[in-house]
Amino acid sequence: MKTNSITKHGLSLMLGISGLALGASTAMADPLPEPPTFKAQLKVDYVLGSDMLEYKALPEYHEPDWVTEKFVKAGKLPDVKDRLPKEPMVYKSGNMVDGIGVYGDVMRHVIGGRPEGWNYYAGQTQGWGGIDIGLSECLTRTGPLFQVKPEALEPLPNLAKSWDWSEDGHKLTMHLIEGAKWSDGVPFTSEDVMFYWDDNVVDPNVSPLNGATPETFGVGTTLKKIDDNTVEWTFKEAFPKQYIYAMAYGTFCPGPAHVLKPQHPKYSKNTYEQYKNAFPPDFLNFPTMGAWGVVEYRPDDIIVLRRNPYYWKVDDKGNQLPYLNEMHYKLSTWSDRDVQAVAGSGDFSNLEQPENFVESLKRAADPAAPARLAFGARLIGYNLYMNFSADGWGDPDERAQAIRELNRDIHFRKAVTMAVDRVKLGQALVKGPFTALYPGGLSSGNNFYDRASTVYYPFNLDEAKKELEAAGLKDTDGNGVVNFPADKGGKDVEITLLINGDYGTDKNLGEGVIGQMEQLGLRVILNTQDGTKRDNAQYAGKFDWLIRRHDSELTSTVQNTAALAAVGPQTSWLHRAGKDGKLDLMPFEQEMVDLVNKFIKSGDAAERSEIMKQYQKVSTENINGVGLTEYPGALIINKRFANIPSGAPIFMFNWAEDNIIRERVYVPSDKQSDFELHKETVVAQPGDKGPLE
Repeated sequence: MKTNSITKHGLSLMLGISGLALGASTAMADPLPEPPTFKAQLKVDYVLGSDMLEYKALPEYHEPDWVTEKFVKAGKLPDVKDRLPKEPMVYKSGNMVDGIGVYGDVMRHVIGGRPEGWNYYAGQTQGWGGIDIGLSECLTRTGPLFQVKPEALEPLPNLAKSWDWSEDGHKLTMHLIEGAKWSDGVPFTSEDVMFYWDDNVVDPNVSPLNGATPETFGVGTTLKKIDDNTVEWTFKEAFPKQYIYAMAYGTFCPGPAHVLKPQHPKYSKNTYEQYKNAFPPDFLNFPTMGAWGVVEYRPDDIIVLRRNPYYWKVDDKGNQLPYLNEMHYKLSTWSDRDVQAVAGSGDFSNLEQPENFVESLKRAADPAAPARLAFGARLIGYNLYMNFSADGWGDPDERAQAIRELNRDIHFRKAVTMAVDRVKLGQALVKGPFTALYPGGLSSGNNFYDRASTVYYPFNLDEAKKELEAAGLKDTDGNGVVNFPADKGGKDVEITLLINGDYGTDKNLGEGVIGQMEQLGLRVILNTQDGTKRDNAQYAGKFDWLIRRHDSELTSTVQNTAALAAVGPQTSWLHRAGKDGKLDLMPFEQEMVDLVNKFIKSGDAAERSEIMKQYQKVSTENINGVGLTEYPGALIINKRFANIPSGAPIFMFNWAEDNIIRERVYVPSDKQSDFELHKETVVAQPGDKGPLE
């Protein structure tokens, strides 16, 4: 986190330092103004990763009494010590804000998504809002890194409990947790890791949900099994430690091979579509390595998760986690999530929709309010991305190809960015000091952000129109929309803008962009899709422009780093290869690729910081993305919950559902509710029509 963090006394949040943008290409670039200040609570208690957890055997283990009485003594489950690994992950109570917890209660989430099914590994969404994070355990973990001292920053171990490098730095041996089991009792082994890699990530016919490709882990990278508990990575570069971050959520979270493999076309007569859809939402008790598994699904109503009796993490007193017995995901809308969390009918929300800020603040200010609310740094932002591919990605027609040629023209990009009135966009979302001018590039809450390296083209409609004319575009028929040159058909310039229809903020920004581009002389047509269809269209290259919220490469840089540039055929959000697998990079894109690759290979903190300053300058000067706005988010959580880490951001390395380490969260006995729907039950066998009773 940045050193200018907010104290718990509510000091004004100050982000960045003003300075003249370095190397601005024309006189139109101005210093980026300081953002507005506002009061927030953000105090992180920094620790080392080793202060948080370790792997070791303990003298004894414990579980809820009812699990022992109902299931162990009845012969339905083995003893808890036999369900745990040889050396479980042990969370240290010294890192728990409120110490060792007690068992019981529920965390009630409200989400706007809907589950397609449970095959995350082949691209199905589970509805977002923390479900997939809770069901997915990955080789490494990054969400809690917000509290790790910057000088000691590295991914936390998870399913991979340790790793070591070869002397030349080209091989990485990972040691998996030994003896851990899926929620159905089947051992977790390197077979699960290799199936995910060979038959999902590497298979070109499969697209895991969060877009993992072989290039995510480095061009030419290979992975092989050594034994049941060991795998070995081989990289072309020496010591590319950056890729260990990519082995966390959501790009290397293995699935249960014993259930998935029989459905894969390589091992069955199924098509790839049948494989993807083999586990619909009503397929309950899908095996998980997570703390809770799905035991009930009611369409458009609720998803209920119960504790996993084979969960492989404990506290340092030997209590098997999680402390909470149950998780609810009420199927509603994203805006309703904030409303219910503030009102107390929901327990948790990432307040990320600025339209809800003012009302949420008013209600949370009441001493009797059931929830607490704390803002963090400005880590939520939006870019307008233009499709830069001129080599066939998405099979563009004649019109779309002509738009892509414009997108690759620096005069056109300058025209667009200078026609964006960012103040008006931000204030249309929420009045007050929340939103800030964001020209693009790294988030201002990112540790690597440098204001002085940020090139900013301010709003200036007259200058924007001059840049549009320099790009060869004039309104030749007098209808208010510029036309292509006569030798290119002379038609009106029409651009489709792909947005996520699940979020009000995305729609509001899209409508604002359309209105501002109309003033410039561009006709922009909104293409509103729900989250899954929007993602599919983007991955397929079926867009002219799109609006995308910040991902982790912009908020942390060390996470999902390959997405900062087209370092491989499928790594960039806005420029991917066509059918020939080749990338037609513009010179500045190649410069960005070189900088990102240099960053990945570097192990020197000072050098990496300097590389990102150069990246920020190249990215913003050439308008790799048209920044729209950025603002802080706030974590809303019911006051009855304990062990919420201080200063947890709603998004940095990952979303808050991961950051707060939900398996350690508990409710004190005197504050526990009566919200459990499936009391004294646990996850059952795959396909069973409910929990084990």
